Amino acid sequence: MSNPAQVIRPPNVLRAKVGGGFGGINADAIARAEEALKAMSGQFGQWLQDEITKLDTAQATIRVEGYTPQTAEGLYFRAHDLKGLGSTYQYPLVTRLAGSLCKLMDDPTRRMDAPMMLIDAHIDAIRAVVRDQIQTDDHPTGRILAETLEAKVAAHRAG
Repeated sequence: MSNPAQVIRPPNVLRAKVGGGFGGINADAIARAEEALKAMSGQFGQWLQDEITKLDTAQATIRVEGYTPQTAEGLYFRAHDLKGLGSTYQYPLVTRLAGSLCKLMDDPTRRMDAPMMLIDAHIDAIRAVVRDQIQTDDHPTGRILAETLEAKVAAHRAG
């Protein structure tokens, strides 16, 4: 006895809900967005500094109140913001360093095991690369900082 298979293709209701096809990429809209971003680029330095100030505040809160689940979460969110904004603000190295810090603290169940010395090293590295205007890991110091911190995070997570 054979059991014939039947293929059922469900209708694509998403396409109907958004009005059919998307019609491709609108090059004019992309150009306008790039121009708007370029116009704001003069403010990137201040905005990045504002984010670092928030990171510093989260670190200071930990020093005053201790490393608790709440203070650790606050620091994690500041690092996560920098991870997302560093490249936008023309500092992809900040994105990489903040990403490494996020990886250290990503898992809420293991967040409290993160060594403060390693957390502080990430924050110091982020401050240093912005202060010294080291935007990418093409710079030898930036590359060494990122690779060293990433290796320490990997070792901590492994063991």
